[in-house]
Amino acid sequence: MRGVMVQIPNTPASFAPPRSVPTSADVARLAGVSRATVSYVLNNTSAVRISEPTRRRVHEAARELGYVPHAAARSLRAGHSRMVLMPAPAFPVGPLYSRFLTDLQGALGRLDYTVVQYGSIGLQGDEAARAWAELRPVAVLVPGAGLGPRGVAVLKRSGARAVVTLGPETVEGAYALLMEHEAVGHSAGAHLYDRGRRRIGVVVPQQPGLEVFSGPRLDGVRQALRGTDATVTELPLGYDEESAARLAARWPQLGLDAVFAYNDEYAMLLMRALQDAGVRIPEETAVVGADDLMLGRLLRPRLSTVHLELPSGRELAELVDRAVRDPGAPPETHKVLGATVIHRESS
Repeated sequence: MRGVMVQIPNTPASFAPPRSVPTSADVARLAGVSRATVSYVLNNTSAVRISEPTRRRVHEAARELGYVPHAAARSLRAGHSRMVLMPAPAFPVGPLYSRFLTDLQGALGRLDYTVVQYGSIGLQGDEAARAWAELRPVAVLVPGAGLGPRGVAVLKRSGARAVVTLGPETVEGAYALLMEHEAVGHSAGAHLYDRGRRRIGVVVPQQPGLEVFSGPRLDGVRQALRGTDATVTELPLGYDEESAARLAARWPQLGLDAVFAYNDEYAMLLMRALQDAGVRIPEETAVVGADDLMLGRLLRPRLSTVHLELPSGRELAELVDRAVRDPGAPPETHKVLGATVIHRESS
Protein backbone atom coordinates (compact mmCIF):
# COMPACT_ATOMS: atom_id res chain seq x y z
CA MET A 1 0.00 0.00 0.00
CA ARG A 2 1.38 3.33 -1.03
CA GLY A 3 1.65 5.87 1.74
CA VAL A 4 0.60 9.49 1.36
CA MET A 5 2.52 12.15 3.18
CA VAL A 6 0.43 15.06 4.42
CA GLN A 7 2.15 18.20 5.61
CA ILE A 8 0.32 19.94 8.44
CA PRO A 9 1.08 23.66 8.35
CA ASN A 10 2.34 25.34 11.44
CA THR A 11 -0.38 27.31 13.24
CA PRO A 12 0.57 31.00 13.24
CA ALA A 13 1.27 32.35 16.66
CA SER A 14 -1.25 35.13 16.04
CA PHE A 15 -4.08 32.65 15.41
CA ALA A 16 -6.65 32.56 18.16
CA PRO A 17 -9.69 30.31 18.37
CA PRO A 18 -13.02 32.09 17.87
CA ARG A 19 -14.38 33.68 21.00
CA SER A 20 -17.48 32.11 22.47
CA VAL A 21 -20.72 34.02 22.01
CA PRO A 22 -21.52 36.00 25.17
CA THR A 23 -24.65 34.93 27.02
CA SER A 24 -27.07 36.60 29.38
CA ALA A 25 -25.34 34.68 32.20
CA ASP A 26 -22.08 36.47 31.32
CA VAL A 27 -23.87 39.83 31.43
CA ALA A 28 -25.45 38.93 34.78
CA ARG A 29 -22.06 38.01 36.32
CA LEU A 30 -20.39 41.19 35.08
CA ALA A 31 -23.27 43.40 36.23
CA GLY A 32 -23.71 41.57 39.53
CA VAL A 33 -27.39 40.81 38.98
CA SER A 34 -29.56 37.80 38.19
CA ARG A 35 -30.23 36.51 34.67
CA ALA A 36 -33.88 37.40 35.19
CA THR A 37 -32.90 41.02 35.83
CA VAL A 38 -30.84 41.04 32.63
CA SER A 39 -33.87 39.74 30.73
CA TYR A 40 -36.20 42.33 32.28
CA VAL A 41 -33.83 45.20 31.48
CA LEU A 42 -32.87 44.23 27.91
CA ASN A 43 -36.45 43.35 26.98
CA ASN A 44 -37.77 46.67 28.35
CA THR A 45 -40.21 44.85 30.60
CA SER A 46 -42.42 47.41 32.33
CA ALA A 47 -44.17 44.98 34.69
CA VAL A 48 -41.09 44.69 36.93
CA ARG A 49 -39.64 47.76 38.63
CA ILE A 50 -35.86 47.96 38.35
CA SER A 51 -33.78 50.89 39.57
CA GLU A 52 -32.08 53.14 37.08
CA PRO A 53 -28.54 52.38 38.38
CA THR A 54 -29.19 48.66 37.92
CA ARG A 55 -30.45 49.26 34.39
CA ARG A 56 -27.30 51.23 33.60
CA ARG A 57 -25.04 48.45 34.94
CA VAL A 58 -26.82 45.85 32.81
CA HIS A 59 -26.61 47.96 29.65
CA GLU A 60 -22.94 48.78 30.28
CA ALA A 61 -22.12 45.09 30.83
CA ALA A 62 -23.97 44.10 27.66
CA ARG A 63 -22.05 46.72 25.66
CA GLU A 64 -18.70 45.67 27.14
CA LEU A 65 -19.29 42.01 26.28
CA GLY A 66 -20.92 42.70 22.92
CA TYR A 67 -24.02 40.80 24.06
CA VAL A 68 -27.10 40.94 21.83
CA PRO A 69 -30.38 39.22 22.88
CA HIS A 70 -31.32 36.21 20.77
CA ALA A 71 -34.47 37.18 18.89
CA ALA A 72 -35.57 33.61 18.17
CA ALA A 73 -35.17 32.56 21.81
CA ARG A 74 -37.06 35.62 22.98
CA SER A 75 -39.87 34.82 20.54
CA LEU A 76 -40.10 31.27 21.88
CA ARG A 77 -40.40 32.54 25.45
CA ALA A 78 -43.02 35.14 24.54
CA GLY A 79 -44.99 32.85 22.26
CA HIS A 80 -44.69 35.31 19.38
CA SER A 81 -42.07 37.37 17.58
CA ARG A 82 -41.51 41.11 18.00
CA MET A 83 -41.23 41.65 14.25
CA VAL A 84 -43.50 44.20 12.59
CA LEU A 85 -43.48 43.73 8.84
CA MET A 86 -43.92 46.78 6.61
CA PRO A 87 -44.26 45.76 2.95
CA ALA A 88 -42.76 48.31 0.57
CA PRO A 89 -45.50 50.45 -1.01
CA ALA A 90 -46.40 49.56 -4.60
CA PHE A 91 -46.65 53.28 -5.43
CA PRO A 92 -44.11 56.13 -5.60
CA VAL A 93 -43.53 57.42 -2.07
CA GLY A 94 -43.19 61.17 -1.66
CA PRO A 95 -41.40 63.12 1.09
CA LEU A 96 -44.50 63.42 3.29
CA TYR A 97 -45.20 59.68 3.35
CA SER A 98 -41.50 58.90 3.82
CA ARG A 99 -41.38 61.11 6.93
CA PHE A 100 -44.50 59.40 8.25
CA LEU A 101 -42.98 55.92 7.80
CA THR A 102 -39.70 56.97 9.41
CA ASP A 103 -41.57 58.40 12.40
CA LEU A 104 -43.59 55.19 12.71
CA GLN A 105 -40.50 52.96 12.59
CA GLY A 106 -38.85 54.98 15.35
CA ALA A 107 -41.96 54.78 17.55
CA LEU A 108 -42.25 51.00 17.10
CA GLY A 109 -38.56 50.60 17.93
CA ARG A 110 -39.08 52.46 21.20
CA LEU A 111 -41.78 49.91 22.04
CA ASP A 112 -39.22 47.13 21.50
CA TYR A 113 -40.51 45.97 18.11
CA THR A 114 -38.18 45.14 15.25
CA VAL A 115 -39.40 46.76 12.03
CA VAL A 116 -38.62 44.90 8.82
CA GLN A 117 -39.35 46.41 5.41
CA TYR A 118 -40.29 43.82 2.81
CA GLY A 119 -39.82 44.39 -0.89
CA SER A 120 -42.72 42.60 -2.56
CA ILE A 121 -42.28 43.72 -6.18
CA GLY A 122 -44.28 41.40 -8.42
CA LEU A 123 -46.44 40.14 -5.56
CA GLN A 124 -49.83 41.62 -4.82
CA GLY A 125 -52.78 41.12 -2.53
CA ASP A 126 -53.32 37.66 -1.09
CA GLU A 127 -50.31 36.23 -2.95
CA ALA A 128 -48.09 38.76 -1.22
CA ALA A 129 -49.71 37.92 2.12
CA ARG A 130 -48.51 34.32 1.84
CA ALA A 131 -44.93 35.55 1.31
CA TRP A 132 -45.20 37.88 4.31
CA ALA A 133 -46.60 35.06 6.46
CA GLU A 134 -43.46 32.99 5.91
CA LEU A 135 -41.53 35.45 8.10
CA ARG A 136 -43.96 34.94 11.02
CA PRO A 137 -44.38 38.63 11.93
CA VAL A 138 -46.41 39.58 14.99
CA ALA A 139 -47.95 42.47 13.05
CA VAL A 140 -48.17 43.61 9.44
CA LEU A 141 -48.77 47.19 8.27
CA VAL A 142 -50.05 47.14 4.69
CA PRO A 143 -49.93 50.40 2.68
CA GLY A 144 -52.38 51.01 -0.15
CA ALA A 145 -55.10 48.69 -1.43
CA GLY A 146 -55.16 45.08 -2.64
CA LEU A 147 -55.12 42.95 0.51
CA GLY A 148 -58.36 41.00 0.94
CA PRO A 149 -60.01 39.02 3.78
CA ARG A 150 -58.32 35.82 2.59
CA GLY A 151 -54.88 37.42 2.89
CA VAL A 152 -55.72 38.70 6.36
CA ALA A 153 -56.74 35.17 7.38
CA VAL A 154 -53.48 33.73 6.04
CA LEU A 155 -51.47 36.22 8.09
CA LYS A 156 -53.42 35.54 11.26
CA ARG A 157 -53.08 31.78 10.88
CA SER A 158 -49.31 32.27 10.62
CA GLY A 159 -49.25 34.05 13.99
CA ALA A 160 -49.81 37.73 13.10
CA ARG A 161 -51.73 39.25 15.99
CA ALA A 162 -52.43 42.50 14.17
CA VAL A 163 -52.97 43.31 10.50
CA VAL A 164 -53.29 47.04 9.85
CA THR A 165 -54.17 48.53 6.46
CA LEU A 166 -53.40 52.13 5.49
CA GLY A 167 -55.60 52.91 2.53
CA PRO A 168 -58.94 54.03 1.15
CA GLU A 169 -61.12 51.14 2.37
CA THR A 170 -61.62 48.64 5.18
CA VAL A 171 -60.74 44.95 4.92
CA GLU A 172 -62.57 42.32 6.93
CA GLY A 173 -60.52 41.15 9.90
CA ALA A 174 -57.96 43.98 9.74
CA TYR A 175 -57.51 47.23 11.59
CA ALA A 176 -58.12 50.06 9.12
CA LEU A 177 -56.53 53.48 8.96
CA LEU A 178 -58.73 55.15 6.36
CA MET A 179 -57.06 57.77 4.22
CA GLU A 180 -60.00 59.47 2.50
CA HIS A 181 -58.30 61.37 -0.29
CA GLU A 182 -61.62 62.79 -1.45
CA ALA A 183 -61.16 65.33 1.35
CA VAL A 184 -57.91 66.55 -0.25
CA GLY A 185 -59.57 67.19 -3.62
CA HIS A 186 -62.68 68.64 -2.00
CA SER A 187 -60.61 71.19 -0.07
CA ALA A 188 -58.69 72.24 -3.19
CA GLY A 189 -61.82 72.51 -5.35
CA ALA A 190 -63.72 74.55 -2.76
CA HIS A 191 -60.75 76.88 -2.29
CA LEU A 192 -60.42 77.56 -6.02
CA TYR A 193 -64.15 78.16 -6.39
CA ASP A 194 -64.11 80.59 -3.46
CA ARG A 195 -61.28 82.46 -5.19
CA GLY A 196 -63.54 83.03 -8.19
CA ARG A 197 -62.18 80.27 -10.45
CA ARG A 198 -64.71 78.47 -12.63
CA ARG A 199 -62.78 76.44 -15.24
CA ILE A 200 -60.73 74.09 -13.10
CA GLY A 201 -58.29 71.44 -14.28
CA VAL A 202 -57.25 68.46 -12.14
CA VAL A 203 -53.92 66.73 -12.77
CA VAL A 204 -54.16 62.93 -12.85
CA PRO A 205 -50.62 61.45 -12.57
CA GLN A 206 -49.72 58.70 -14.99
CA GLN A 207 -47.27 57.01 -12.60
CA PRO A 208 -48.40 53.43 -11.89
CA GLY A 209 -49.80 52.95 -8.40
CA LEU A 210 -50.94 56.53 -7.83
CA GLU A 211 -54.43 55.94 -9.22
CA VAL A 212 -55.59 54.76 -5.78
CA PHE A 213 -54.99 58.35 -4.58
CA SER A 214 -55.54 60.43 -7.71
CA GLY A 215 -58.99 58.98 -8.46
CA PRO A 216 -60.46 59.93 -5.08
CA ARG A 217 -58.83 63.37 -5.23
CA LEU A 218 -60.43 63.99 -8.63
CA ASP A 219 -63.78 62.82 -7.24
CA GLY A 220 -63.35 65.19 -4.29
CA VAL A 221 -62.95 68.19 -6.61
CA ARG A 222 -66.06 67.16 -8.50
CA GLN A 223 -68.01 66.80 -5.27
CA ALA A 224 -66.96 70.27 -4.14
CA LEU A 225 -68.14 71.83 -7.43
CA ARG A 226 -71.29 69.78 -7.97
CA GLY A 227 -74.31 72.04 -8.47
CA THR A 228 -72.18 75.13 -9.21
CA ASP A 229 -71.39 76.88 -12.50
CA ALA A 230 -67.81 75.54 -12.46
CA THR A 231 -66.41 72.88 -14.81
CA VAL A 232 -63.79 70.20 -14.10
CA THR A 233 -61.29 69.04 -16.73
CA GLU A 234 -59.18 65.93 -16.17
CA LEU A 235 -55.49 66.45 -17.08
CA PRO A 236 -53.37 63.26 -17.45
CA LEU A 237 -49.72 64.12 -16.81
CA GLY A 238 -46.48 62.14 -16.67
CA TYR A 239 -43.85 63.09 -14.12
CA ASP A 240 -41.31 64.56 -16.54
CA GLU A 241 -40.57 67.94 -18.07
CA GLU A 242 -41.54 66.91 -21.61
CA SER A 243 -45.06 65.89 -20.54
CA ALA A 244 -45.48 69.12 -18.60
CA ALA A 245 -44.26 71.20 -21.57
CA ARG A 246 -46.74 69.48 -23.91
CA LEU A 247 -49.61 70.16 -21.52
CA ALA A 248 -48.54 73.79 -21.06
CA ALA A 249 -48.45 74.27 -24.87
CA ARG A 250 -52.14 73.23 -25.00
CA TRP A 251 -53.16 75.56 -22.17
CA PRO A 252 -54.68 78.35 -24.33
CA GLN A 253 -56.95 75.81 -26.04
CA LEU A 254 -58.01 74.30 -22.72
CA GLY A 255 -59.24 77.66 -21.44
CA LEU A 256 -58.59 76.83 -17.79
CA ASP A 257 -58.28 79.48 -15.10
CA ALA A 258 -57.15 77.15 -12.28
CA VAL A 259 -55.57 73.75 -11.68
CA PHE A 260 -55.36 71.38 -8.74
CA ALA A 261 -52.10 69.59 -9.52
CA TYR A 262 -52.56 66.44 -7.35
CA ASN A 263 -49.61 67.26 -5.06
CA ASP A 264 -46.82 69.81 -4.61
CA GLU A 265 -44.33 67.92 -6.79
CA TYR A 266 -46.68 67.85 -9.77
CA ALA A 267 -47.67 71.44 -9.03
CA MET A 268 -44.03 72.58 -9.21
CA LEU A 269 -43.48 70.61 -12.41
CA LEU A 270 -46.54 72.09 -14.13
CA MET A 271 -46.09 75.59 -12.77
CA ARG A 272 -42.58 75.83 -14.20
CA ALA A 273 -43.84 74.63 -17.60
CA LEU A 274 -46.75 77.10 -17.57
CA GLN A 275 -44.43 79.98 -16.69
CA ASP A 276 -42.04 78.95 -19.48
CA ALA A 277 -45.02 79.01 -21.86
CA GLY A 278 -45.88 82.56 -20.80
CA VAL A 279 -48.88 81.75 -18.59
CA ARG A 280 -49.08 84.19 -15.67
CA ILE A 281 -49.70 82.66 -12.23
CA PRO A 282 -52.07 83.37 -10.55
CA GLU A 283 -53.42 86.11 -12.86
CA GLU A 284 -54.32 83.76 -15.71
CA THR A 285 -54.22 80.40 -13.91
CA ALA A 286 -54.29 79.66 -10.19
CA VAL A 287 -52.30 76.61 -9.02
CA VAL A 288 -52.85 74.49 -5.90
CA GLY A 289 -50.80 71.47 -4.79
CA ALA A 290 -50.97 69.18 -1.77
CA ASP A 291 -48.58 67.92 0.96
CA ASP A 292 -47.27 71.34 2.07
CA LEU A 293 -43.63 70.66 1.17
CA MET A 294 -41.01 73.25 2.09
CA LEU A 295 -39.97 73.66 -1.55
CA GLY A 296 -43.42 75.03 -2.33
CA ARG A 297 -42.74 77.96 -0.03
CA LEU A 298 -39.54 78.75 -1.91
CA LEU A 299 -41.20 79.09 -5.32
CA ARG A 300 -42.22 82.41 -6.81
CA PRO A 301 -45.10 82.80 -6.55
CA ARG A 302 -45.29 80.76 -3.37
CA LEU A 303 -47.38 77.64 -3.84
CA SER A 304 -50.85 77.30 -2.31
CA THR A 305 -51.30 73.77 -1.02
CA VAL A 306 -53.47 71.34 0.90
CA HIS A 307 -51.85 70.50 4.23
CA LEU A 308 -52.39 66.82 5.07
CA GLU A 309 -52.82 65.86 8.71
CA LEU A 310 -51.53 62.31 9.28
CA PRO A 311 -51.48 60.48 12.61
CA SER A 312 -48.22 60.58 14.53
CA GLY A 313 -45.98 57.55 14.45
CA ARG A 314 -46.43 57.24 18.22
CA GLU A 315 -50.24 56.99 17.90
CA LEU A 316 -50.04 54.28 15.26
CA ALA A 317 -47.33 52.37 17.15
CA GLU A 318 -49.52 52.36 20.25
CA LEU A 319 -52.42 51.03 18.16
CA VAL A 320 -50.24 48.18 16.92
CA ASP A 321 -49.06 47.45 20.45
CA ARG A 322 -52.65 47.31 21.78
CA ALA A 323 -53.63 44.90 19.02
CA VAL A 324 -50.62 42.65 19.72
CA ARG A 325 -51.40 42.57 23.44
CA ASP A 326 -55.10 41.82 22.87
CA PRO A 327 -55.39 39.79 19.64
CA GLY A 328 -59.00 38.83 20.40
CA ALA A 329 -60.26 42.41 20.38
CA PRO A 330 -62.43 43.47 17.43
CA PRO A 331 -60.45 45.40 14.79
CA GLU A 332 -60.75 49.18 14.95
CA THR A 333 -61.32 51.65 12.11
CA HIS A 334 -59.91 55.16 12.26
CA LYS A 335 -60.11 58.05 9.79
CA VAL A 336 -56.62 59.47 9.79
CA LEU A 337 -56.34 61.99 6.96
CA GLY A 338 -57.29 65.60 7.56
CA ALA A 339 -57.01 68.28 4.87
CA THR A 340 -56.64 72.05 5.25
CA VAL A 341 -55.86 74.55 2.48
CA ILE A 342 -52.91 76.88 3.01
CA HIS A 343 -53.52 79.92 0.82
CA ARG A 344 -50.40 81.47 -0.69
CA GLU A 345 -49.57 83.55 -3.76
CA SER A 346 -50.20 80.95 -6.50
CA SER A 347 -53.97 81.05 -6.00
